[in-house]
Amino acid sequence: MKTSAQEEPISAFIEKWENSKNYLLEIMELMPESKYDFKPVKQEMSFREQLSHIRGNIVWLGNTHFSEKEFIRKRLSFEGYSKKAIIEEVIKNFNEIKVLVENTNANSLKNKVDFFAGPKTKLQILNLLQDHVTHHRGQLIVYLNLNNIQPPEYVGW
Repeated sequence: MKTSAQEEPISAFIEKWENSKNYLLEIMELMPESKYDFKPVKQEMSFREQLSHIRGNIVWLGNTHFSEKEFIRKRLSFEGYSKKAIIEEVIKNFNEIKVLVENTNANSLKNKVDFFAGPKTKLQILNLLQDHVTHHRGQLIVYLNLNNIQPPEYVGW
């Protein structure tokens, strides 16, 4: 009997993670490079900064909680990157985290890890990884709309 993705947390995450990556890729492709520094208001992050923030969170959470290597957190910026380089880096980061999660023992998802908001299970960290991308991708969709660019159709599971 084959297990459905909804019954297996890691395979469910991987399926959603791939769809999330592809959806974000469509959004990044739609925004013209000349608009990567667009921000709707002064206090918001630019399109480029949103992508840096998404990337930084992916790299931090994925490597801290799903890799055996010591991870030293540092600010990651796409300042000076071309649109093509940003897209390549985001794809690379998504793929790296996918491999780390695929190599995670499903039983370890119950294990608690130290987190600034208090102890969380590794399963909660997986959910946070996806929720954070979704939150900031939603902001990027607004940026597209504010520039009269039709966002791609929603991609869920």
